[in-house]
Amino acid sequence: MPRSSSVRIVTELASRGYNAEREAVTLIAGANDPERAIERVIESVPDDALTLSAEHVRRSIDTNDATTATHNPSVSGGDHDMQPETDPTAPVETKGSHGGNDDTQSERSADPELRSLAIAGDITGRSTGTGEYADFVRTFRDRYERLSKLLRSRINHRPTEAVEAMAGGSDAAIVGMISDIRSTANGHWLVELEDTTGTFPCLIMKDRDLASVVDELLLDEVIAVEGTLAGDGGILFVDDLHFPDVPRTYTPSTADRHVRAALISDVHVGSQEFAADAWSAFADWLHTEEASAVEYLLVAGDMVEGVGVYPNQDEELDIVDIYEQYEQFAEYLKEVPGDMEILLIPGNHDAVRLAEPQPGFDDDLREIMDVHDARISGNPSTVTIEGVSILMYHGVSLDEVIAELPEEKASYDEPHKPMYQLLKKRHVAPQYGGHTRIAPEERDYLVMEEVPDIFHTGHVHKLGYGKYHNVLALNSGCWQEQTSFQQSVNIDPDVGYAPIVDLDTLDLTIQKFY
Repeated sequence: MPRSSSVRIVTELASRGYNAEREAVTLIAGANDPERAIERVIESVPDDALTLSAEHVRRSIDTNDATTATHNPSVSGGDHDMQPETDPTAPVETKGSHGGNDDTQSERSADPELRSLAIAGDITGRSTGTGEYADFVRTFRDRYERLSKLLRSRINHRPTEAVEAMAGGSDAAIVGMISDIRSTANGHWLVELEDTTGTFPCLIMKDRDLASVVDELLLDEVIAVEGTLAGDGGILFVDDLHFPDVPRTYTPSTADRHVRAALISDVHVGSQEFAADAWSAFADWLHTEEASAVEYLLVAGDMVEGVGVYPNQDEELDIVDIYEQYEQFAEYLKEVPGDMEILLIPGNHDAVRLAEPQPGFDDDLREIMDVHDARISGNPSTVTIEGVSILMYHGVSLDEVIAELPEEKASYDEPHKPMYQLLKKRHVAPQYGGHTRIAPEERDYLVMEEVPDIFHTGHVHKLGYGKYHNVLALNSGCWQEQTSFQQSVNIDPDVGYAPIVDLDTLDLTIQKFY
């Protein structure tokens, strides 16, 4: 959000006797008519309130007035192929120029008043989990309820307790969370589904076309099945299976003007392997006329290398103090043009809790990184920029998806493919109890209730991109050369790439600076 716009809003509210939270100011600025939004908020705020909160604004401004995603698509069906990566509109890869200190410097091309940036799904300041059993129950109930809504319109759903009472041979359909997957002695697959009333066993026969989908299933994801009950009514023979999925007919939103965003991740300042020259070349390029339409910079986690993240990491640190790492990151961030809008979310190397959803950085770190008015949000968050919704998720669950699924459907060399799987499941970390730590909260912040126009991840240090049902899936590589740990797990990182998205067309260009 441009400083000039936010200052006017703060000044206007102060003249009426109100302070305001920063997020509240952002929400007002993102409304189609900020002046009208101010009036509506003030009219509805309690008389004893001295500070306007984001919740006051949300209650006062109609959702149609705010700059947020408004997609509410119907649900796509079950087993189907993904869109191939070969595409005549594939992104162009170019070499970055190094023009930051010469006559090619340019300010951003458009009036900052045209910009808008709104954030949704941020856990920061809203975490309520205590680790009690009831917290986990609430999280999984919320996941089930929200994802099952996407599936119930597709089938004639019955609760499991009702299916148990049906006569053998009846047609039946269930929406449930997968609690178990196992093969039978005959090579068939038994999938146990659980809903809020109980569990029910579902059999997928090995000779059915549907069997090819079984290797995509993960524990704790929500699916729908249709089929016929056995003669004794004790098992459902599955004829069809549906994922929540992105509709094939999904049409993404685009910006009303030519404006571009740089989507990067995994900077890892503090590591001996941080590619400082590549970063500086990128920052220099952002000052050039060629990059004048790049008005937004989104960083999907791992600003710094961190301390104690993996064994013997201290031997590869250039900066051993975590606060000094962030101070140095802030110095590098200063190289970026000051008239850009910047948004940062944390990753697993950052100094926040490891369990997802991760809240944004604490006040001390925010103060250190307060460069160019950079915005900070939690992981994951949905960022709506001039009407284009971008789901930002650091991507730790990609490790688990790649480990669980066949290589042709999920691999490190093609990181957009496991991202397709997450879009298909409409959840950024569906499997609980594995390597991905998940914090119990009152709601499941990891559900993709709305379809994003762009899905942006990092974490795996590989560049990958493609479109899944018209959603641009992008893993943006890294700014860190290969570490000994990466070498031990055979990961050859893609270093110094800056994916640039034209928000008016969603075309992708890859700038290379390494």
